[in-house]
Amino acid sequence: MTTKKQISKPSSIGAALTVATCGLLGLSAPVASAKGQVGEWDVDTAVLFYSEADDRVQAAEPVVSATLNLEDERAWNIKFVADTLTGATPNGATPSDEIQTFTRPSGEGSYNVAAGENPLDDTFHDTRGALSTTWSAPLGRDYAYTAGAYGSIEYDYTSFGVNGSIARYLNNKNTTLNMGLSLSMDSIGPEGGIPNPLTRMPFEAGKSDDDFNKEFNASRSGPDDTKTIMDLLLGVTQVINRSTIMQFNYSLSMASGYMTDPFKILSVIDDNAGANYGGNFKDADGYNIYLYEARPDSRMKHALFWQTKHMLANGDVMDGSYRFMTDDWGITSHTLDFHYRWMLGSSYLEPHVRYYMQSEADFYKRYLTSSEYNGGSPVVTEASADYRLGELNSATLGLKWGYKLNDDQELSIRAEYMKQSSSGDSGFGKLASQDLYPDTDAFWVQVGYNF
Repeated sequence: MTTKKQISKPSSIGAALTVATCGLLGLSAPVASAKGQVGEWDVDTAVLFYSEADDRVQAAEPVVSATLNLEDERAWNIKFVADTLTGATPNGATPSDEIQTFTRPSGEGSYNVAAGENPLDDTFHDTRGALSTTWSAPLGRDYAYTAGAYGSIEYDYTSFGVNGSIARYLNNKNTTLNMGLSLSMDSIGPEGGIPNPLTRMPFEAGKSDDDFNKEFNASRSGPDDTKTIMDLLLGVTQVINRSTIMQFNYSLSMASGYMTDPFKILSVIDDNAGANYGGNFKDADGYNIYLYEARPDSRMKHALFWQTKHMLANGDVMDGSYRFMTDDWGITSHTLDFHYRWMLGSSYLEPHVRYYMQSEADFYKRYLTSSEYNGGSPVVTEASADYRLGELNSATLGLKWGYKLNDDQELSIRAEYMKQSSSGDSGFGKLASQDLYPDTDAFWVQVGYNF
């Protein structure tokens, strides 16, 4: 959330791009603060307010980042982030022509969704606190490094990690080679425990508390689980001329362990000929069948990133980037991003346009059919209806205003609007009349103050 400064010389552009390089890994740039005086603190503050339409996710996130500038271009940074999320989030089930009842992930109670409505869990809430610290310093004339650690805690999720990077300067510092590495160890302990993959969601209706608790506990594999993530980044930053700088990065991310979302489910749809063709499939007890999702226990992602910044003769700055990602889940994505900073003396306006396009994962399924359910022995071993793993595209439009109060202080306000749409299998029978892929509209505002 660091606010960009007015760019007045090529070295400032280079510093900004170095920060962007390390940002892909959550690393800090291996250089001291561009504006800081020795012995002084530079403080960046911001607060973000995020809102999705239709009473979906709402979020508030304050951030404070402070950098102490020391002699010989050494710097120490500490950053604190807190966020609160509330609202409703899709649980993965399909809309239906009948009222649907779902057991809460905790096993405590249930909630209903009206006919024709996208099933949303309206009890979604989360709070998080994250703290990170980074040390950066030069290594002689031609090298610089960073080393850092971070941790975040939520009510059901914890993450701790370390990271580091090294930069090699060439050609009078017109060329910079970067390498970064981070390792995190995460633990998830959702209320109610970890569901067994592709097992049926239990219902409490018509059962005693003891019988339901036995059934619910049998659907759980344990109270918590873990995963590890390792990220590697290799990059080069090149000053083209006094006004232009360019950057190329390759990143590799490897994750292993528990990758499934314990809060997501799939509907089972009746594909037998008859009056209920395309409706929710019911078991012998007369209740709909919903299955907990299942994802692979590892993921490897490769990404290529290109960015160019160019300062015009009048001081305006154009900033464009492209990112390509592919992984062994079958997802490929393309991200185009463009900023134009229009300088207005002590202030500036910065329009922003972003477009994102993604293919679906190999195991993405908007629903399972009763044939695939196969009487409780699913013919698939992995399946998820999480729209974030499906085919989707999004467009974001934004505008930022910044005002430079003096050499060390800046106030900024940024507003953005995003529209995201999904597509895929349109269903059959009764299901074909339902909106399986509703659009997502989101708006957010960020206010920042640096001093």
